[in-house]
Amino acid sequence: MLEKTIILTGASDGIGAAAARQLVADGHTVALVGRSKQKTEALAQELDADFFLADFTRFSEVRTLAARLKDSYPRIDVLVNNAGGIFGNQTRTEDGFEKTLQVNHLAPFLLTNLLMDTLTASNASIINTASVGARFFGKIDLDDLNNVRRYSANKAYGDAKLANILFAKELHRRFSEQGISAVAFHPGNVMTSFASDTTSVLRFIYQTRLGRMTGLISPEQGALPLVWLAEGESGQEWVSGEYYEKQKIAKTNPQAADAQLAAGLWDKSAELVRLSTRAQ
Repeated sequence: MLEKTIILTGASDGIGAAAARQLVADGHTVALVGRSKQKTEALAQELDADFFLADFTRFSEVRTLAARLKDSYPRIDVLVNNAGGIFGNQTRTEDGFEKTLQVNHLAPFLLTNLLMDTLTASNASIINTASVGARFFGKIDLDDLNNVRRYSANKAYGDAKLANILFAKELHRRFSEQGISAVAFHPGNVMTSFASDTTSVLRFIYQTRLGRMTGLISPEQGALPLVWLAEGESGQEWVSGEYYEKQKIAKTNPQAADAQLAAGLWDKSAELVRLSTRAQ
């Protein structure tokens, strides 16, 4: 197996930590990115890996992270945009955006673009952790990405996960000729602390005994598709620009097939994070 340099966000817990353990065991160089210093540093010591701290509610920290990663790794084979979550009450970040949107989509969008020169030079794969929540709850309105008019934790999360899928598709469209591959996937319903501080119906599924009887899987099981995508190659094991569930191309929200929406979301996101639009 070819050894790869892999940047993994959301690495300190859940499927991120489980994937990091497996990828390091398989001989890859994994850079751990997390918000919690205690958890991220502990995992880095366990795996003898580099770690970087960043709070995705602050674009300034994302920009600092990107600069540090570029300085540390002249080659990046895989970028895994795994950081994210669902939150309770509607909250604005210091950058002025709804928290779910920023943490799940805008911050990864910014990080990916800030690393794009290194990624294209490396013919890298970009992997976005999405969710079936995109299918059940997502309905993106480019004029109301912050969900000011119709906020709920479920809708905000569904929109953000749908954005992850659209982002992967648009990455493929804009950068495939420059060697970039991009994909989104659902890890499964994983037994973690997910949704624990919300009143979302997802809290019932993930955090109650009855909900856990519906077939939650372990973080190690949830990490398997992430590891499969990271270690595999586009055009061989998987297809760039697609969305996967259980290691197979899967149907998702009908909006995910809207190429005009994907392009519009890219341009709007670039505007919001103050990034110049590129690779039309």
